[in-house]
Amino acid sequence: MKRFCLLSFCLFASILFSFSQNKKAWFSDKDLIQTGVYYYPEHWNESQWEKDFKQMHDLGFEFTHFAEFAWAQLEPEEGKYDFAWLDRAVALAAKYKLKVVMCTSTATPPVWLSRKYPEILLKQEDGTVLDHGSRQHASFASPLYRELSFKMIEKLAQHYGNDLRIVGWQLDNEPAVQFDFNPKAELRYRDFLRKKYNNDIKALNDAWGTAFWSEQYSSFDEITLPKMRQMFMNHHQILDYCRFAAEQTNSFLNEQCLLIKKYAKNQWVTTNYIPNYEEGHIGGSKDLDFVSYTRYMVYGDNEGIGRRGYRVGNPLRIAYANDFFRPVNGTYGVMELQPGQVNWGGINPQPLPGAVRLWLWSVFAGGSDFVCTYRYRQPLYGTEQYHYGIVGTDGITVTPGGKEYQQFMQEVKQLRKEYSPRENKPKEYIARKTAILYNYDNSWSIERQKQNQTWNTMAHVEKYYRQLKAFGAPVDFITEDKDFSAYPVMIAPAYQLVDDALIARWTEYVKNGGNLILTCRTGHKDRSGRLFEAPFRSKIDNLAGNKMDFYDLLLPQDPGTVAMDGKSYPWNTWGEMLIPDKGTEVWANYTGEFYEGKPAVTMRHLGKGTVTYVGVDSKDGSLEKDVLTKLYAELKIPVMNLPYGVTMEYRNGLGIVLNYFDRPYEFQLPKGSKVLIGETTIPTAGVLVFK
Repeated sequence: MKRFCLLSFCLFASILFSFSQNKKAWFSDKDLIQTGVYYYPEHWNESQWEKDFKQMHDLGFEFTHFAEFAWAQLEPEEGKYDFAWLDRAVALAAKYKLKVVMCTSTATPPVWLSRKYPEILLKQEDGTVLDHGSRQHASFASPLYRELSFKMIEKLAQHYGNDLRIVGWQLDNEPAVQFDFNPKAELRYRDFLRKKYNNDIKALNDAWGTAFWSEQYSSFDEITLPKMRQMFMNHHQILDYCRFAAEQTNSFLNEQCLLIKKYAKNQWVTTNYIPNYEEGHIGGSKDLDFVSYTRYMVYGDNEGIGRRGYRVGNPLRIAYANDFFRPVNGTYGVMELQPGQVNWGGINPQPLPGAVRLWLWSVFAGGSDFVCTYRYRQPLYGTEQYHYGIVGTDGITVTPGGKEYQQFMQEVKQLRKEYSPRENKPKEYIARKTAILYNYDNSWSIERQKQNQTWNTMAHVEKYYRQLKAFGAPVDFITEDKDFSAYPVMIAPAYQLVDDALIARWTEYVKNGGNLILTCRTGHKDRSGRLFEAPFRSKIDNLAGNKMDFYDLLLPQDPGTVAMDGKSYPWNTWGEMLIPDKGTEVWANYTGEFYEGKPAVTMRHLGKGTVTYVGVDSKDGSLEKDVLTKLYAELKIPVMNLPYGVTMEYRNGLGIVLNYFDRPYEFQLPKGSKVLIGETTIPTAGVLVFK
């Protein structure tokens, strides 16, 4: 069940590696993107290594990736280390001009550790204790596990920290948030709460509303880990537990990072996250030089366009990850991108011919500095035997996906002759740059009180995101620590938890010329998830230019409708009845209910900017699409009208058009442009690159 892909870069001679600690200087813009491949020397007879590295180089790969799951080989006995085999692999990679990304192996502790110290094993809510024989079975909350991990990592960093053949480090593998019930996790949770509430149990009781149902605590020692599956478990407590769980992953990675940086002054450090946008840890390890992600596109989920769309995958899956990860540090990479069939999906179909290359260009289009594939050789044993590689089971024959990687690398080499700076982008493209403000706390809080079985927070966000990509808009998912003024338009979807400081920042943004879009379920609660002692949602009334009278939720099989500009739109999950202030425009109204005619969408001017309030979540995203279209037209922001399945981005003076659609798409080339790759009639899974 593998989904990880790594960081690094570069041709031994042509790599322009910066020795600055500037986070944007790790890669050279002139290289456009570096391409690498995972390799596991410990899986293959050493007599085959040189053949493999030579073929990697001949195919065009520029870096490789070692030691991700090799703790048992690096430390075969406690305190006894063996790096000789890894030294030989690094030397052979260098011989064939392959740089190396080194990994910390903490996802797979060796059996001696699991048997000698069983207290380090992760415990699930139902009492199951994970065991050796898989991966990621150790608890990040275990002080002993951290101590033993850091000892191994320090030895590895001492050995390779000044090795110029090593360009960077990957921490762990696809580190997730652990909802861990190990006894040490409970102790750390109490310490987390003591720190957060300044050792004041009354402050905790107030934040959690423990007067309800006789839940109050007299001591932090009485607090246990919340049972997530228990009906009606205190959702304020669960909100803090989600924050704690994310912090455990973040601190484990951050401590690894700082330890490596004691010795590795000129190597970058990252990790490869799975793009799970609701776990809360992505971007939380502040000492990482940048973040990267893994992305698998075809595994039987049937997300795609047309009868065989599942062979190409969801058209926005890579774009969404690009736009989520890039704004964290301004630099990002893709550690794992599948080269063919996988083995862990519900159904594991062959990708459509051309799809692997399409995914590679999708990564490039978002601004990635590198892309890596898992893996070079298809394994002959273990859990992932049916997972394709760049070469097949004979270790020689290049797979169809391997050939598409080769084609992509040749095309990138060709485009390096057309280099221009990263931010060389058309003015009309920059004019539609849009931020989506995102805070994990909101989805955590809403998830415990959805109020309607059909509510889906991420689907709500994606209704807006999908239309922005149809506009051909550059999109950044941003957090509250970013500069709002950098974006002409900002959307804050279902932003349930607010405080006075955030509302003041929103107001300042609008008055200074920003255009803010707020949606239903925004401004209902404070940061602890408590309703305000005031009229419902009134915290944002002055900003929104309306008041909320009440809200309604409908049966999914009997939706209601909203009317705007002569069109009707179905809805059922959440609808707020609005009372507009004087001067606030009403754009849409409810129809067919006892509140027929009540406003559902409003827009008002404030200072130099505007606030649009969308008080309803439509059933199919059609209302959100038309509201955004109407708003951008009113703001005179130039937009495109791309069909779902076609996306376009700019970088390095290049336009990249990608077709996930189930039939050819005819692209109207901008005047004066020159086609570099592909044709203006773009087939399914086709790519057009123009200058």
